[in-house]
This record gives sequence, structure tokens and C-alpha cells, in this order.
Amino acid sequence: MMRLGDLKLFVRTVKLDSFSNAAREADLLPGQVSAAIKRLERELGIRLFARSTRSLRLTGEGETYLPSAITALEALAQGQERLHGEGNQLQGILQVAAPSDLGRNVLLSCFSQFRKEHPQLTLRLLISDRLANVFRDPVDIAIRYGCAEDASYVERPLAAWNRRVLVASPAYLSRHGRPAMLEDLSHHSCLLYMLNEHVYDNWKFGQQKIPVKGLLLSDDADVVRLWAIAGEGIAYKSWLDVREDVLSGRLEILLAQHLGELSPLNLVCPHRKQYSPAVRQLHQMLSRHLAPFAADMAAALANAEIPDSTA
Repeated sequence: MMRLGDLKLFVRTVKLDSFSNAAREADLLPGQVSAAIKRLERELGIRLFARSTRSLRLTGEGETYLPSAITALEALAQGQERLHGEGNQLQGILQVAAPSDLGRNVLLSCFSQFRKEHPQLTLRLLISDRLANVFRDPVDIAIRYGCAEDASYVERPLAAWNRRVLVASPAYLSRHGRPAMLEDLSHHSCLLYMLNEHVYDNWKFGQQKIPVKGLLLSDDADVVRLWAIAGEGIAYKSWLDVREDVLSGRLEILLAQHLGELSPLNLVCPHRKQYSPAVRQLHQMLSRHLAPFAADMAAALANAEIPDSTA
């Protein structure tokens, strides 16, 4: 029988990128984490990780199973929350910081629905790609890509499976052709994103870093997405940001044979005491909203056109 603790250790090992880190977090020995993963693999009848002395990475089967594991754990947590439900109507002020593209185009409807369900709650939404400092800035929680650098933060996953994908519009591809390999990106106009004065012009795919260049760059991720839709070049975007554009045909996924960089989405607050009923319920709503996006990403990558690099 599958153990819940083994499933949790699997998800944490993926996020922390090593058995040792997962063991340290859970106050276990690395060997205990390794044994838990092996039990889970026996139960599932698959290999979840490809192990070597220097690296640990998910197998293809592990990549496929990860979203289901995360969804199952979140569903169990939500069930526990319902058992202990909140007797009082949420009220007060909740201040939330969210990234530009994601906040406007993906999460805004959730925030609006959350307010309707809790009419006594005041919701202040700060939309910006600048990373909010949840200790210094006037926010209660931040929704952000990547892991918190400060270990004292409380971090709850929203979309741990999320990856970046290469995308371009049909109009751009008809004019400039479709890259057949990662190295071909050097011959294309790439749309660059800038954050805190740092230009992201080295795009990561597994262990590879591909230098790219372009004449258009912005510190607003939504601008980069709109440029891509307008046919200005190739963008390397979070799947969450471009899902609707890919499903509608406004953008096409390129080089799907190369898995893009993991870009997990998390909800972050400065202290466990601030993980209030309002924050818990917002986290649950956002998790439910984003859960179907994982299957959409897997299907889009599987159905994307893969060019013949030998042609």
C-alpha cells in the first residue's frame, strides 16, 4: 500500500533537487528518503528518478507522475481543511503581490471570485514583475516563480510542475522558419526579459545554456508575450503565461523535444503565523484553478511539431 509520507518525500525531493536536502528538511537520513522513493517506485512499478553519483533527475515516467502526486497531496490537504472548516466569515485586509502577466491574465478571475465569496474581506492586489519583499513591502503574501531564497519564508506550491516553453506566432514562423535545434536560436530574433536590471539572454534547457540575442527587451513579462503574439520574435515563457495563447493557436510551441527549465509557482508569506485562514483558502482556490494546466502542458508538448534536424 502506498504511504502518504513517501509521496510527500517524492515531491519534496523534486523541488529541493536532492535526497540530502529533502532529508534535512524532513529531519531524516538521506538513506531513509532513498528507501521511501524505492518503496514508491515498487508500488508504482516505474522508475521515478535517474540517479548518478553527481546528479538526480526525473525520468520521463517521473515527469508524467509528478503533477498527479502534487494534485493528490493538495486534495488531501484541502479535505483536511474542510473537516476543520472556518466557522467565521473572512474579514480584514489581504494584500497580495503577483507577477504582471500571470496576475492579469491567469489569476485575476480567481481573485475576483475570492472577493465575491468573502464580501467582508478587502483584497489589495499589487501587480508587478518586481520581486516583492514580504518582510519589507506592504504585502501579506507574494505569488512568485522559483523558490524563496530566504529559508525562513513559508512557501506553499501552486504549480510545482510548471516549465518554460519556447513559443512564436504562426506569422513569425512563416516569415523566418522554425528552428530545428537549440543552436538555431542564434539566427532568430529572440524576445528578451529583464528583471532588476538583469537581462535573461541565456536560456536553460536541462544542462544546456543557450545564448540568445534580440533587439526587443522589456521588464514586463506581459509585454514580451504580446510581442510574441504580434510576430516580433521567439519568447521563452512560463507555460502558465502562454497556455491560452497556445491552445487558441496564437502561439506555437517550438523544439518540444527539449524540456524547458522548471519554473515552479509558489505562494510565499514571511512567517507561519501569517498563513492565516484567508491565505489558506486563497491558496486552495488558486491551486484548484491551476491544476488542469498541468495536463494541458503535457498534451501541448506531446502534440507540438518536432522538425527534422537532419533536413
